[in-house]
Amino acid sequence: MKKQTFSFNLSLLEIFLLEMAVWLALWLLDNYLATLLTLILTAIVFAVLVIALISEAIDRSKVPRKYFWIMGISVIAPILSALFYLLIFGGRIDFDL
Repeated sequence: MKKQTFSFNLSLLEIFLLEMAVWLALWLLDNYLATLLTLILTAIVFAVLVIALISEAIDRSKVPRKYFWIMGISVIAPILSALFYLLIFGGRIDFDL
């Protein structure tokens, strides 16, 4: 019997929309956790992206170009979802601790 393999080849737009949906859901469920994760994960992913771009400029590797685009989307999506959340709720974040 032949083994079936499934390949998920998502476009950049689909990845962006999926990330936006997850981030907006997180913002709607718990805005305190979403604030922390947005600040921390965005900074980490941005730092990894900058280091990867610098190392790519110094010595070309076989990393596909799509990797850099996905990392860029992963920096932009949480920021845009936070701005969208703030737009919806009038720029107010209430931390109910």
